[in-house]
Amino acid sequence: MSSPFKLVDVFGTGPFTGNPVAVIASAEQLSTNDMQRITRWLNLSESCFLLPPTHRGADYRVRIFTLARELPFAGHPTLGTCHAWLEAGGQPRSRDMIMQECGAGLVAIRRAGDMLAFAAPPLIRAGTPKESDIRRAADVLRIDRSMIVDAQWADNGPGWLAVMLPSAEAVLAVQPMRAHPDRIDIGVVGPCPADSAADYELRAIFSGAHGELIEDPVTGSLNASVAQWLFASGRARRSYTARQGTCVGRSGLISIRQDQDGQVWVAGRTETLFSGRASDAIA
Repeated sequence: MSSPFKLVDVFGTGPFTGNPVAVIASAEQLSTNDMQRITRWLNLSESCFLLPPTHRGADYRVRIFTLARELPFAGHPTLGTCHAWLEAGGQPRSRDMIMQECGAGLVAIRRAGDMLAFAAPPLIRAGTPKESDIRRAADVLRIDRSMIVDAQWADNGPGWLAVMLPSAEAVLAVQPMRAHPDRIDIGVVGPCPADSAADYELRAIFSGAHGELIEDPVTGSLNASVAQWLFASGRARRSYTARQGTCVGRSGLISIRQDQDGQVWVAGRTETLFSGRASDAIA
C-alpha cells in the first residue's frame, strides 16, 4: 500500500522561504535501510517517517533521517511532522499539547497562534569546548580564532558546537570549507544591529553523507540549543527573534521564548507545499 507524502516548509516567512522536510506517513512497512535510502534520494537535509507511538503518552512516533544518519531529535522535522500529522486529521490526547515520540524521547509541541512551537529538549552535551575544538571550528569556517568571542557545546542530538561571532555581519561574511574528513556540526551566531527585524543571525554548517559540508537553511535544533545558551549566559531575556538562511537564499524566522518555568520554546510557521502518495515501489 502506498503511503501519504508531504513536503512541508518550516520556519518560512512565505512559500519556499524556510526549510523543507519530507514527511512519509504509515511507514511501518519500511526498514531502517529503506528510510535511509529514501532520504538520500530525496536529497533534503532531513526526511521523516511517521509511525504509531510505542510510548503511551505519545500521540505519534517519528524517525528522522539526514543524508548520512538517523537523528534522535531535530527541530524543523519536529514541527514539519507535527504539521503533517495534524493536517492529516491527527487528534492529540490533550487539546493544548501534542506529544511527539522520537529517538530523544517525548517532545512537547503546542500551537502558538499561526505557528507551532516545540519545547527545547535537554542538552546531551554542554559546556565550553576544548581549545582544539574551537580552533578546528575556526579552521572549518576559515576565520581567525580571534573572531570567536565565545563557544559552547550545544548538542541536543545532532551534535552542535556553537560559536559566537561579534556581529551578524561577521556571521554572514563566513565562507566555510567545502568538505572536511571529520564529522562537522557547527552553528554560528551573532547579534543583529539594534534596528534590525531580528535579534540574532544564525548559520548551520554540517557534514553530508560523503564528507561535503552543507549549509542548512533553517535549523530548529540549533536554534533551541543556542537559545538555552543565550538565556543561561544572560545575553537574551524572555524572548527574541532569530534569522537564518540568508546566505542560501532563504528568509527563515524563528521565534524564541522562555516561559516562567525556564522552558525554552522554539516556534515557526509551517506550510504544506506539495502532497501526494509515495509509490508502492518504496516498500
